[in-house]
Amino acid sequence: MEFHMKKILIDAFVPYIGDIFDGVARTEVIQPEDFTPEAVADADALIVRTRTRCDAPLLEGSAVTFVGTATIGTDHFNLPWLASRGIEAVNAPGCNAPAVAQYVLASIYALVPEPEGLTVGVVGVGHVGRIVARWCEALGMNVLCCDPPRAEAEGPAGFVALDEIARRADIITFHTPHTKAPAPYPSHHLADEAFFASLQRTPLIINAARGPVVDNAALLRAMDAKRVSGCVIDCWEGEPAVSPELLARADIATPHIAGYSRQGKMRATQAVVNALLRHLGSEKVMDLGAPAPDAPAPSKEAVTASYNPFDDMAAMRAAALPADSAGGYPVLPPEVFERLRNHYSLREEVGA
Repeated sequence: MEFHMKKILIDAFVPYIGDIFDGVARTEVIQPEDFTPEAVADADALIVRTRTRCDAPLLEGSAVTFVGTATIGTDHFNLPWLASRGIEAVNAPGCNAPAVAQYVLASIYALVPEPEGLTVGVVGVGHVGRIVARWCEALGMNVLCCDPPRAEAEGPAGFVALDEIARRADIITFHTPHTKAPAPYPSHHLADEAFFASLQRTPLIINAARGPVVDNAALLRAMDAKRVSGCVIDCWEGEPAVSPELLARADIATPHIAGYSRQGKMRATQAVVNALLRHLGSEKVMDLGAPAPDAPAPSKEAVTASYNPFDDMAAMRAAALPADSAGGYPVLPPEVFERLRNHYSLREEVGA
């Protein structure tokens, strides 16, 4: 009887795969846009990133039994549908948490050189938010944590409501997944017109979570009304198409690369590859030597020396086309946004 070796399709921008699947499965590396129903029809497993939607239009009728994303988020997975088809779905939660925390702290120090004593509101206290909160507190900032799902599961101690953060915070940083109603505690447009109207301390707004968590149009109106002191935008509503006006006016604007560290990519690849090896019944284990994502709080000097977000903002704005005639702001084409992400030079995490 002929032996059938399983077939794995791998996104070309997932690094560090190497030859780990040799002798276990056949691998084919393809561009993100080449994950089509025709391409995946005879594949047994996919390793993808956030731009590949894994749902019925892509996978119905295919041989796929495993989809893994080398990212923390699963917005691009239709999890109920995958489960209904018996397709194992795996992500890499927490893989880039120290890198995002590095980005947030570096951005704070870039815009607020002496934030000690200020109050930081952390909205979403999961893998990333926990580290952001811990580092901010260790570096002399006061921290308010808002996470209704955790407060419901663990009790209210240590958590506050979003309206309290709106009243008290000098800096508000978002770290929630993107969910919509009827999901419990939907985060879509969590920062909306009403939220910005309720702000009391003209805070700095940071979105390194998911683009639609912040209503970008409402944010621009809040900037016009001087309800916020500024904003840091790494995740954009509608990306890879981004608001030309917000790109021009944000204090720090970057192309969704807050989590793009070498160590974070190693953790992500390792997590997904090992899950797939187990799925295939292999005893192989990938160990890339990435440090655990529970790094101790760094010093202010270490943070600022490790990363300068203005460099990435300069590259993003330099890639924009001249101002369009309608709005008067330079336009960043979606394909350029994707190119900036896909070819980003991975940075070292602070302390690495």
